[in-house]
Amino acid sequence: MAEVRTYPAGVTSWIDVECGDVEAAKTFYGNLFGWTFTDATPPSAPSRYVIAQLDGADVAGIGGPADPAAGSGPARWNTYVAVDDAQAAAALVVAAGGSVVTPPAPAGEGGISAVCADPAGARFRLWQAKRRPGAQLVNVPGAWNFSNLHTADPAAARAFYTEVFGWSIDDLGFATMIRRPGYGDHLAATVDPDIRERQSGDMVPPGFADAIGWVAPLPQGEAPHWHVAFTVADRDETASAAARLGGVVVSAADTGWTRDAVVRDPQGATFTASQFTPPS
Repeated sequence: MAEVRTYPAGVTSWIDVECGDVEAAKTFYGNLFGWTFTDATPPSAPSRYVIAQLDGADVAGIGGPADPAAGSGPARWNTYVAVDDAQAAAALVVAAGGSVVTPPAPAGEGGISAVCADPAGARFRLWQAKRRPGAQLVNVPGAWNFSNLHTADPAAARAFYTEVFGWSIDDLGFATMIRRPGYGDHLAATVDPDIRERQSGDMVPPGFADAIGWVAPLPQGEAPHWHVAFTVADRDETASAAARLGGVVVSAADTGWTRDAVVRDPQGATFTASQFTPPS
């Protein structure tokens, strides 16, 4: 049996999408990424939550009303940060200038969650794991790659998240990397013993083993938010498939390391499909 992937406090650990029609979301993402699904809520519950799996491993969640006719708010992807104590972490969020939108509460047997916002209004979630430690497969085609903070004030974001989660936010010149110091050591001791050797090349940024995300400029007309990116084998094929399935390709861009497409799913939730294309 594969070792359970665990997440130290301060590391982004889970993602899910809120939507009005869970079955429609299952159809879109199942066909796009090859996901299969299991229900995590009983049939009688007023809301529904399903766990998406890839090759039998948990990769994301989909949540919404049990009855699509009941309606819901805007569809969006959420990012969760692992904490040891959700109550204490929520208090720290407030002390650092953020807010608690939904106080910590049990999420079934999986753990305890809370909805928070940073001082600029970007929402994120806390996750105190119990039965579900977080995503069990990442950084492979069809699975979560990174969650990135889109903000107009990187300095204020650095101050807040450093105080709350102990992050290091490093300007690399070509990008701004979010690190949770010590995470690489945790990975080397658990699910990724070869991480240091694999990332020993001259082109790998210092501290990359600790990387949990990136800070990105805020697109014009958008509010500050956390944005989810998925690894894909072929950016263009994924973008074409998303369009065939009813999504919209918002933009596409190439960087020195990736080929990316921003996609809006049929219910309005936006994400990035990212193909890794390192310099030769």
